[in-house]
Amino acid sequence: MAETIANGRADQCANNIDGPTNPMVTPILTDLYQFTMAYAYWKAGKHNERAVFDLYFRRNPFGGEYTIFAGLEECIKFIANFKFTEDEIAFIRSSLPPSCEDGFFEYLRELDCSDIEIYAVTEGSVVFPKVPLMRIEGPIAVVQLLETPFVNLINYASLVTTNAARHRFVAGRSKILLEFGLRRAQGPDGGISASKYCYMGGFDATSNVAAGKLFGIPLRGTHSHAFVSSFLSPDEIIEKSLQHRDGSSVCEDFVSLVQTWLNKLKWSHLLGGIFSETNQSELAAFTSYALAFPGSFLALVDTYDVMRSGIPNFCAVALALNDLGYKSVGIRLDSGDLAYQSCEARKFFRAIEKEFGLPGFGKMNITASNDLNEETLDALNKQGHEVDAFGIGTHLVTCYAQAALGVVFKLVEINNQPRIKLSEDVSKVSIPCKKRCYRLYGKEGYALVDIMTGENEPQPKVGERILCRHPFSESKRAYVVPQHVEELLKCFWPGNSDKTREDLPPLKEIRERCIEQLDKMRPDHMRRLNPTPYKVSVSAKLYDFIHFLWLNEAPVGELQ
Repeated sequence: MAETIANGRADQCANNIDGPTNPMVTPILTDLYQFTMAYAYWKAGKHNERAVFDLYFRRNPFGGEYTIFAGLEECIKFIANFKFTEDEIAFIRSSLPPSCEDGFFEYLRELDCSDIEIYAVTEGSVVFPKVPLMRIEGPIAVVQLLETPFVNLINYASLVTTNAARHRFVAGRSKILLEFGLRRAQGPDGGISASKYCYMGGFDATSNVAAGKLFGIPLRGTHSHAFVSSFLSPDEIIEKSLQHRDGSSVCEDFVSLVQTWLNKLKWSHLLGGIFSETNQSELAAFTSYALAFPGSFLALVDTYDVMRSGIPNFCAVALALNDLGYKSVGIRLDSGDLAYQSCEARKFFRAIEKEFGLPGFGKMNITASNDLNEETLDALNKQGHEVDAFGIGTHLVTCYAQAALGVVFKLVEINNQPRIKLSEDVSKVSIPCKKRCYRLYGKEGYALVDIMTGENEPQPKVGERILCRHPFSESKRAYVVPQHVEELLKCFWPGNSDKTREDLPPLKEIRERCIEQLDKMRPDHMRRLNPTPYKVSVSAKLYDFIHFLWLNEAPVGELQ
């Protein structure tokens, strides 16, 4: 531990930025070839040459036409605390060929990210393929060592945030979305990251207690089927008393009060015949849970039978609580036909409100879970349902519909010389040189197009016509007269430059930005089926330069 502190890992850096959330994110969380390249750069005397890399992705996920950028804060925390420990240097030495010279390991010992500059899109922004999410500038050997951790930190974060935003879009703004994915996530870090980025993407709360503590995310949860089935009868309930909410009196036998209400419901004019004898062990479980949490009673009602037992038992307990001044939260459905069950439950609640004169009882919250995803939410909307909140787990946090975003990290300039990566697959051709990126907005306030320009080109101006060209297709071009221009890349790590560093906003602010950004997108870009592709372009000058460099770098074939 003393050695780690001596190397600076355990302390906050000079910029007072905490280390990464996951302590496993260290300088050796990278691929071996980053170290072999770093040694080769060092051996050739190239390790301090100034390089510029773009981090971007090539295709939007989930068959959609937008992505949410996330993970930037963790990248900045990583480089702010970038320092090798002696143990790590010893391990790297043992992993490389014995011919590697001692000087290289001395070089690693002194290495930090003080000479790195990072320009990035603000976290929580809507982003599109080919446009750099981050531009990383610095000594080439150091920047290469950042490649794998940066791609790792951005890839899943952006994917799961986008997945959450898509679920929010389908569910609608009025519904509560709960992330219940910890038990199905890919390991502890997958669970922690999922909770953070699902909240960023528009979810309201999580069941993950650790994430609640780390990030201040609201927590939600009730009980499981095991709790219900662990009871045999109301006779097991020993402590039966419950104080009135205002403290004015005490109900000495809450169990009997619940039973009285159940009998009233059984012989109710509006509810008669819906149920007869309910499951008494379930009633005992609900009663016991209400005694423990009278101010936040929410019951899982499908252990035995939703309409013939779960709902009547819940209502009997809720009505008994109501007599003592408490307002129950609602029910959770976890199996069966959720659309039908939610509608029937709502009818039941409204009938009670009408018969017993209880304003608001008909609006009792109905939460649904049970392996939900985008498709099931869409199907529920089409069928018609009365669900107020959705608890979503497996499909959300594992990004079941797509395994990875496909973030890449490409060299675009070295020693002020633009570089291009060519491929027979045009989608894999990189856009060279250090660039500036802008989002152009139209008269209705929607984003029209993102445009990349050379670093020294003038910024697009409001009201002035600019030619936007597809990077690789000569015929795809259009003039745009922007009503608002937003520069996308901002300085989040100035290195040794005198540029002002952008603050890292708190999670709630990033979440709000994400929601605002999605509101600025045209609805046809957002729809689930056949969304309109968003236009990503380059300036005329950059277009000419890309194709000039392409012709220069591509070898000329010879026919025999």
